[in-house]
Amino acid sequence: MKKLNLYTIGFTKKTAEQFFTTLQKAGVQRIIDTRLNNVSQLAGFAKRKDLEYFLKTIGNIEYTHILDLAPTQDILDQYKKQKGDWDTYETQFNALIKKRKIEQKVTPELLNQACLLCSEPEPHHCHRRLVAEYLEKQWGNVLIHHL
Repeated sequence: MKKLNLYTIGFTKKTAEQFFTTLQKAGVQRIIDTRLNNVSQLAGFAKRKDLEYFLKTIGNIEYTHILDLAPTQDILDQYKKQKGDWDTYETQFNALIKKRKIEQKVTPELLNQACLLCSEPEPHHCHRRLVAEYLEKQWGNVLIHHL
């Protein structure tokens, strides 16, 4: 079974130059947006339409948004707005992606040389890491690289 390279990145605390250079150096071919809300003004250069344009123009990188890889508004609000704890968020999100059977909604071909995108600067307390680790457990051939 061929190993597939799956990258993850958050856009906050990065300049556009750092963000796009990092993706290009890693050889990322496709961004998979895992955010629930990708049109917020707070997203800066990472708003959906802008990001799609920049990725294509700067790095010839494809863009796709997969809502099944995002948390629900309830889970997100409980963690962010109500200052919930990470362990509860992780348990709820892992149950959600298991219920959604995300391993059947994406293919290894789609994810090879792809990068899961969200806003968190580090992967430790971020759902993109949970998605990557879940798929690694399901498929067994995923090499995870946090950019």
